[in-house]
Amino acid sequence: MTPAVLCFIVKDDQVLLAMKKRGFGEGWWNGAGGKIKDGETPLEAILREMQEEVGIVPHDPVHHGTLRFFFEDGTPDWEVRVFRAEEFDGEPSESEEMRPAWFNFEDIPYDLMWKDDPHWLPLLLEGKRFEGRFTFRDNSTLLSHEVTEL
Repeated sequence: MTPAVLCFIVKDDQVLLAMKKRGFGEGWWNGAGGKIKDGETPLEAILREMQEEVGIVPHDPVHHGTLRFFFEDGTPDWEVRVFRAEEFDGEPSESEEMRPAWFNFEDIPYDLMWKDDPHWLPLLLEGKRFEGRFTFRDNSTLLSHEVTEL
């Protein structure tokens, strides 16, 4: 499985999402994140990815869940550790890869996100811990899902 991380900044009933501009997940809103490099811890990966993709450094990101993704179309399987932070240094800014924007919880664009997000993102926003397993036919067709609150 490809090890990866995602981080969401949550502040005052808003969440920072970013529009993926290229590569895997292009055209969808998500948290910032990506693959964990060899020799890198998940926390180191979060700090690096947030800086590279949206120009900020989160304070004390907390691990809230692990998501495992399986694809029937040959896309590599992923294991993604999901983090949440409430404070950060810097100002969210656009990069070559992502365009960040704040969303009120009630305005989250789930129809423009990965099809698994509605099943676990509300738990993250509530500060809960979780695990999830998702099987996709391809990048846009969710076949099955299982989410457990811990």
